[in-house]
Amino acid sequence: MKIAPFGVEQWMNDYEVGAKYNIAETCVDSVSLDELFELTGLDQAAFWKEFSARRLTYGDIFGAPEFREGVCKLYKTVEPDQVLPCHGAAGANHHVFYTLAEPGDHIVTLLPTYQQLYSIPQSFGADVEILRLSKESGYQPDMEALRKAVTPGTRMICLNNPNNPTGARIPNETLKEIVELARRVGAYVISDETYRHLSQTDEWDESIADLYEKGISVSSMSKTFSLAGLRLGWIATRDGEAMEAMKTHRDYDLISCSMFSEAVAAIALNHSGPILARNHKIVRENLAVLDAWVNAEPRVSYVKPQAGTTALVYYDMDVPSREFCHRMYHETGALVTPGDCFEEPHSVRVGYACEPQMLKDGLAAFSQFLRKLEKEGK
Repeated sequence: MKIAPFGVEQWMNDYEVGAKYNIAETCVDSVSLDELFELTGLDQAAFWKEFSARRLTYGDIFGAPEFREGVCKLYKTVEPDQVLPCHGAAGANHHVFYTLAEPGDHIVTLLPTYQQLYSIPQSFGADVEILRLSKESGYQPDMEALRKAVTPGTRMICLNNPNNPTGARIPNETLKEIVELARRVGAYVISDETYRHLSQTDEWDESIADLYEKGISVSSMSKTFSLAGLRLGWIATRDGEAMEAMKTHRDYDLISCSMFSEAVAAIALNHSGPILARNHKIVRENLAVLDAWVNAEPRVSYVKPQAGTTALVYYDMDVPSREFCHRMYHETGALVTPGDCFEEPHSVRVGYACEPQMLKDGLAAFSQFLRKLEKEGK
């Protein structure tokens, strides 16, 4: 199988280690186990005593009950047997495509988005139709274009909500329109919801798994819960036929997830209040810092994110984004991600959910680099 290089992941692989100011990171500032137990108020010694006595078998093949019950708290209608653990959201997305799509299937994807949502189905010969989101529309779906694209032969509509890299959030009413469009033709809707529950307001963010009987929600512990090191994600769907098919495929490439990861994730999910409060504070205060910088910096612009941890920031200089990011990294130590990784030239993705001083220092280095380019006549 041939597949396109994964632009954003390869960039992070090459540059993340060694960055002085990492403002490319997309997780909310990660926590240690010590911090997790401090936030939740649970007895860490008791946890270790109990877990250390467990035999390290394959564990619960379809996921520990306390983990799946914790996941269900993030939804309104999903039951524990409608949750399937995977190795991160990346593993979950891959699993959905390789279970439910085949060569020749018509799949509609919105761009910019996380590259898995088009490169994976393209790799095995699916007919992937890409609809571009525009800065002018606030990166919202063009419903007229979507209605034209979705036909009786459409197998799947792919969403990334909240969106990576733009931070756009599809309004709940628009999600319901997409559901009705999919329902008319019997298409699945897969929604990568990795950044869900990181909105800038307290409004409930609907999940596609709650809104649609053939909706498939993908998420993980990485972004919203600051626990990327667990490498644990899940698929949630009320479609019993799809779930059974995914369980069958799972026997070939996964079998089960880590007992330890599920035990730690269950703690975070079942005591999520203080973790979400911490992370809401970080993304809301840090976005205010980023917004003030954008408004004060004459050479950049963006659509202010509504949710998530990332923003797509455009610069008005005649320098390709890979060259821009490469030079800024080596000349200032500031790491951002090239917009070319998302097919958005003359832009960069900024991750703003890091430690606050890191964000401020990184943006200052960004401005320093812009002044240098101005002197070069760019």
